[in-house]
Amino acid sequence: MAVPSQNIISLKNLLQDDDGEGQGLLTQESKNLLSSLPREKSWILGHLYQYQGFWHTSTQLQGVLTCQRQFQAHDTDLLLVTTPKSGTTWLKALAFAIVNRARYTNYTTQHPLLTTNPHELVPFLDRKYIDSYDDHHQSPDLTDFVSSSCRLFSTHVPYVRLPESIKTDFSKCKIVYLCRDPKDTLISYWHFTNNTRLQINSSLGTNSIEDVFDRLCRGVSLFGPIWDHVLGYWKESLESPFRVCFLKFEEMKKEPKLHLRRLAEFLGYPFLMEEENQGVPEEILRLCSFQNLSNLEVNKTGKLPSGEENNSFFRRGEVGDYVNYLTPEMVERIDQISKDKFQGSGLKF
Repeated sequence: MAVPSQNIISLKNLLQDDDGEGQGLLTQESKNLLSSLPREKSWILGHLYQYQGFWHTSTQLQGVLTCQRQFQAHDTDLLLVTTPKSGTTWLKALAFAIVNRARYTNYTTQHPLLTTNPHELVPFLDRKYIDSYDDHHQSPDLTDFVSSSCRLFSTHVPYVRLPESIKTDFSKCKIVYLCRDPKDTLISYWHFTNNTRLQINSSLGTNSIEDVFDRLCRGVSLFGPIWDHVLGYWKESLESPFRVCFLKFEEMKKEPKLHLRRLAEFLGYPFLMEEENQGVPEEILRLCSFQNLSNLEVNKTGKLPSGEENNSFFRRGEVGDYVNYLTPEMVERIDQISKDKFQGSGLKF
């Protein structure tokens, strides 16, 4: 069966389960696997399926597993990882500006981030493999990821689901992981999924905060449970700090310049003294700030090739917004789960 051209999967098909309009994207092998997995109602459309401890949509799971089998990492590859709505757009913008600053030096009138959404400049790796039907299928075109002298890509995939070519001890591929307080992640994802539901079909309505809160606490969220996702990368950052850089959204918001320098150094593109004197770090932070990106015309009116509205990726970008939506009892429950999950790991929010 034919698949969408240019490896672009529509938002509706990407989120549909095997009973919906996305079924043409699934192999028989994937359908057989899905029939054996626990499933729960998705936050947006269709269902989420639990595979080896984590939740995925059907098409995303096929893409993740195919990517895991087929992708071959390069030593210069740079991978940005988050759970959904944990600062993904900001991290993509910062990393793109860092590694490409020798090519794009005009941050006010000619930079790609002024006219293109960060999600187009740094695409999701596993989405490229959704239409790779089997082990013998020709690998997808990954030229979109070429950025400066490296390949820069992103994913929401848990560490255990990454391709072995990335995780092997021989790989020099670098991973940047950005996490966020689960309470703020919940609120941001709740707004995003409700907007997406209405975008797909206004008759779908919206999810209540009580409903998604319960699902998050049970671990039923895209690529969740959040706590297991975070812990996987946290442990790897402790064991291999030269390969995995672990960042916290709240700390980056508090001291952006400090963490920008840390990010640039880890990626292999440290700022030179001349650049520091010229104010390049400050220019990048201004260019990639929430206020600047959200006010750009492309991010107010444009859409991604897959159909998501660019403005849906820019809501508030604040720390502590959860206090406006969660009851004290809800806050206490999530904090207790975090405490229990992270006990003994050294990780705290």
